Amino acid sequence: MPPLMQQEFKHGNKRMPVVDVLIPAFNEENSVGLVVRDIPDFVRNIIVVNNNSNDSTVKVARAAGAIVLDEPKRGYGKACLTGMEYIGQQETQPDILVFLDADYSDFPEQMEDVILPITERGFDMVIGSRAKGEKEVGSMTFPQIFGNWLATSLMKMIYKTDYSDLGPFRAVKWEKLKSLGMVDENYGWTIEMQIKAAKAGWKTTEVAVDYRKRIGVSKVSGTVKGVFGAGYKILWTIWKYW
Repeated sequence: MPPLMQQEFKHGNKRMPVVDVLIPAFNEENSVGLVVRDIPDFVRNIIVVNNNSNDSTVKVARAAGAIVLDEPKRGYGKACLTGMEYIGQQETQPDILVFLDADYSDFPEQMEDVILPITERGFDMVIGSRAKGEKEVGSMTFPQIFGNWLATSLMKMIYKTDYSDLGPFRAVKWEKLKSLGMVDENYGWTIEMQIKAAKAGWKTTEVAVDYRKRIGVSKVSGTVKGVFGAGYKILWTIWKYW
């Protein structure tokens, strides 16, 4: 595993904080290398959490330059928790943690746009909103679009939030994230973070991000089990923290 390296980049004359990226990955051998390749050079560490893949995800991610961790228990949230545990054990921890999916549906090169509200305006969390960006035709299924609308509408009504998306492409202040006490191990991870951030009084915002058709079949929206499992967990999480 490569040593941690202190890196920074500048926006004008302003130094940007140390940024790490966390990417959960389950059977994404055809896409994870592209994701890692397109991540901007200002990122210090790219951490891919292999979530019990049975293909060449690990090999491809390492070849692309990522730090690869293994988490045998499947679940998006579980992979994120494993990555956070690893980061928390490092001598030099990041200022900002960015989450990305491994399916190449997001545009990693838009990362600076996602981070800038934190560095320039003091926000605690920034959600990359697919609802506000340009979406390739067919990139989001009807259950995804409807589920996002329903979840964000319920959060607005119950928690007085102004989210438009549960987008996985997001940036969070690392110290703030640690204080949330994240626990969800699967489909409820993104909405748990957004609800807890609202209840904690975080300063949050969204920026428009573009979205394209993912490489391969989605483990959530691409299966009936995934659609119903995600929908149930999202609704249950909203009720749980009410």
